[in-house]
Amino acid sequence: MLLIGALAAGMVPSLYAQTAAAPSGPLRIAVVSFQDVVTQTNEFQRHFADLQKKYDPKRQELKALGDEIDTLTKQLDAQGASLSDAERATRAKNIDDKKKRAQRMADDAQNDFQQEMQQIFNNTASKVGEVLIDYAKQQGYTLVLDGGEQQQGPFVLYTVPSTDISKAIVDAYNLKSGVSAPASLPATPAPNPATKPPGVQ
Repeated sequence: MLLIGALAAGMVPSLYAQTAAAPSGPLRIAVVSFQDVVTQTNEFQRHFADLQKKYDPKRQELKALGDEIDTLTKQLDAQGASLSDAERATRAKNIDDKKKRAQRMADDAQNDFQQEMQQIFNNTASKVGEVLIDYAKQQGYTLVLDGGEQQQGPFVLYTVPSTDISKAIVDAYNLKSGVSAPASLPATPAPNPATKPPGVQ
């Protein structure tokens, strides 16, 4: 999702900007997909699952309203010729009012969902960043690049699997946080222009 991608892009420079004394040995470089690391942690998965559950009633409400609008629209299409102009206009206005209400509800739900998602990501990302830096120091890495597709730069055009420490960071963070994996993993948010509650169109 662009929201998470933008958040990650904004945080990564500040995390990687931390410097240490010039290395005396050979340069060691690692690559990490920071956004993926954050969203794959047990802690983020648990909070994301809770967020989905929280917005499920709103999703159901919007679905019910959408179904009602569809039914009323089909009825108007089928009966329109037999209705008076006044009745047809009244029904059309009722449908239009419901569409506007549904749009407002969807917009409000999307904004609220995005704000909560942003808070969840930021809270987790800041802690993942600390683990990443500690891990890099312990392993003797002198440079860590973000190879995630959403990162604005620097771009990693080629790397060998052994330089990717993403899974190691996820494992290290899960161990430190003590959060166990959710019983059923939610669908991890994918890079998508719209960060919406499930079912919100």
